[in-house]
Amino acid sequence: MKIFVICALSFAILTSGCASIKEALKGVAGVSTKELEAGRKSAIIKTFDYDYFTAFTKTLDALKEMSAYIYTQNIKKHMIAIYVSEQDTTPVGIFFKELSATSTQVEVSSPSTYSKEAISQKLFQALSPKSEEKKGETNEKK
Repeated sequence: MKIFVICALSFAILTSGCASIKEALKGVAGVSTKELEAGRKSAIIKTFDYDYFTAFTKTLDALKEMSAYIYTQNIKKHMIAIYVSEQDTTPVGIFFKELSATSTQVEVSSPSTYSKEAISQKLFQALSPKSEEKKGETNEKK
């Protein structure tokens, strides 16, 4: 088993080219975000009328509601990386771009078109102001 781990790490480091050793080790561990960042070219994008911090925290809340498994979150790097669930380890990246003090663009990327579409649909619905009003109405009825 030790030989396998050493061989796998050596292979990852040798084939990583210009990538850092840290990124190569993340790839072996299955938690690299490099593929998600590369997939931003085909991300599903929507803009919301929230400041960056609010958009980030509301996204975290929505992901927890969806039972997504958050494996990386970095507010300074403007990203959250998740697995669809603990059972479904398809990676999905959520990236944030602060457009103004009151507007933030949210990008959802994944190597899986289905996961990207499913997560973006649920997330964008949770972040939309209409869903917030419905939540308030539901809580008032209780």
